[in-house]
Amino acid sequence: MKVSVRTLCEFAARHGDLDHRYTPAPSADEGIAGHQRIQARRGPRYVPERRLSGECGGLQLSGRADGYDPLAHRLEEIKTHRGDHDRIPRVQRELHRAQLRAYGALLCAETGFDSVTLTLVYYDTARDQETPLTESADAATLWQELTDLCDAYRAWAQREASHRQARDEAMAALSFPFGAFRRGQRPLAETVYRNSRQHRTLMLQAPTGLGKTLGTLFPALMALPKAGQDRVFYLTSRNSGRGLALDALARLAGDGETRRPLRVLELSAKPDACEHPDKACHGDSCPLARGFFDRLPAARQEAAGHPRNLDRAALASIAARHTLCPYFLSQEMARWSDVVVADVNRFFDQHALLHALTQQNDWRVSLLIDEAHNLIDRARGMYSVTLSQPHLLSVRRQAPAALKRPLNRVARQWQALVRDEAAADGPRFLDGIPTALVPALNTLVAAITDYLADYPPDLALQELLFECLSFTRLADAFDDHSLCELQAPRRGQARLTIQNLIPADFLAPRFQNADSTLLFSATLTPGVYHRDLLGLPETTSWQGIESPFTADQLALNTATHISTRRAHRDASLAPIADLIARQFREQPGNYLAYFSSFAYLDAVLDVLKERAPDIPTWHQRPGMDRASRDDFIAGFRPEGVGVAFAVLGGVFGEGIDLPGDRLIGAFVATLGLPPFDEWHQVLKDRLEARFGAGDDYTYLYPGIQKVAQAAGRVIRTPEDRGVIWLIDDRFGQPRIRRLLPGWWFGAGQQNPC
Repeated sequence: MKVSVRTLCEFAARHGDLDHRYTPAPSADEGIAGHQRIQARRGPRYVPERRLSGECGGLQLSGRADGYDPLAHRLEEIKTHRGDHDRIPRVQRELHRAQLRAYGALLCAETGFDSVTLTLVYYDTARDQETPLTESADAATLWQELTDLCDAYRAWAQREASHRQARDEAMAALSFPFGAFRRGQRPLAETVYRNSRQHRTLMLQAPTGLGKTLGTLFPALMALPKAGQDRVFYLTSRNSGRGLALDALARLAGDGETRRPLRVLELSAKPDACEHPDKACHGDSCPLARGFFDRLPAARQEAAGHPRNLDRAALASIAARHTLCPYFLSQEMARWSDVVVADVNRFFDQHALLHALTQQNDWRVSLLIDEAHNLIDRARGMYSVTLSQPHLLSVRRQAPAALKRPLNRVARQWQALVRDEAAADGPRFLDGIPTALVPALNTLVAAITDYLADYPPDLALQELLFECLSFTRLADAFDDHSLCELQAPRRGQARLTIQNLIPADFLAPRFQNADSTLLFSATLTPGVYHRDLLGLPETTSWQGIESPFTADQLALNTATHISTRRAHRDASLAPIADLIARQFREQPGNYLAYFSSFAYLDAVLDVLKERAPDIPTWHQRPGMDRASRDDFIAGFRPEGVGVAFAVLGGVFGEGIDLPGDRLIGAFVATLGLPPFDEWHQVLKDRLEARFGAGDDYTYLYPGIQKVAQAAGRVIRTPEDRGVIWLIDDRFGQPRIRRLLPGWWFGAGQQNPC
């Protein structure tokens, strides 16, 4: 049974309290750079990344110590951090020492030495400061400690090995849970299976109504044993997508005596899972953190044997029985689950747990990414951050005396930046990150970290800490993939934003660490656009699955006599209102009308009310809360009549299902193009320089994708019938029509441009 030294120590060498005090760790890139800096200082005889392996207690252990000096017979483990190393929680320090001593035991066994010098090097990346902790240890003591760790882990490892064998046997014999596939679902499943077996990356355009969730999970699980894969990560951008995946996995796993040995975990966001949001995540504050690692083994054992999905409710129940934090219990179970259902950020953002575990354990992972067309914008958000001058000034007014000096230093840098760079007439795009601001932010981060380690949680300080820390990390990685924008509308109201434009630079390493990747959506055309912006491998394939729908289900109309361009908007109001009224009178029912902005929506709605006051209407408003959104959807009653007005690209542009006569038609009065402003011009220039397709990548492809998603609300099942009106003269252009779903025109599946 193989196990990494790090996994062994994390399982068996942690005791006492969970302790996540405010000790901001360096970013992954900072950590790598820090290790390399220390290793380069050690001289030519130093062996960096010393590989070690050996058998102990029936386990095959392996790992890499950070460095070894063969003349001094000294083994080093380097841990990067920010701030005073004494602030590093005890449980982490004990884990670091246990890991180093395990490496020492393996080194002595390999070399035959009776003892070894062990140095734990804490390196503060912000201060470029080393704090070495050195000890001498004899081989016999080290080996006994390693044996004790292996004894604590061996029984669990044996059960995990048996579970893996039983899981693989069950997955190889997995059968589809329904008597027959839907139309198009079998070729979908066959494509996904081949992709996993061939360890490839595939973009799959599969239309709504195909049963994509079950049609992708079923073959991915079947392929696990033959592909030699360890885990399946099902990633989605929507909570509803997580629910559909969990339901499909419950059906595939079965229940009761026939349940297959498949461990399924749902990862929820911390705000959704935390039982004590007013408390800090350490034993001195939160009762669920106190003694966490002492009670974890029993909770882990129960969770591993849970007869159903480890969803949020199941984890909360298990955690409550063992007086543990359910959020951190779910993080622990991510190590031991066969399928993890989570938001896309859990693999792709800067602090992604699933990516870190994949690297640490050398897992061969099958990635399934649902609604993949959303990943470009989601990833841009993951690697963007705004620094707020009003937030800083607000915190400074209430800050303790110990923090006044670093806060004042940052405030002075803000004043200098606004004085030197701010433009009175709008945002200013800077050539780079203001050089004097980042050191001041680093000093403030260290000061707030030290303060929060000694005092009760302070939400305002925590928020400022995370804001500053996120900014400095992205500032360190700043390049032509991002843009620095300063806005200073009034004195004391400045905001400095690092906006990611090309997420490919951040995402490409994540995709490289997956064994196979499937990105699927109803709108992934053209494939080259998504490949370039997501940083997918050059070998990535694109494939379309034939729609289960046919053109005779849909009456597709184009109003090419109307222009929705800004210059023609006033002239378009009456023709659009008349078209909506005429369609409604010819075929009464529920309709959705989409517009490019709230102003355009309101203007057409006013004209329609004036010309056809008898037609029931309701409309989207800016900033609707959940209850208001639910009321909007409730307006689409079966056998109801009326026209709802919404903004294209908003919350009602995708992700809503209104089958049957709850929605019989849609009007799309826009190409969905982003505004032609200065920011988008910068984006266009960057994309043109990188890919030679600035206009298409900035405007056309994102806009038409929104159109296809919105109009796709009409036909949701093979039984649906409906009508779509595409309102703009440009919808008559062949290059625009090629980007729309091929089945709309009765021509079969279109290939990407």
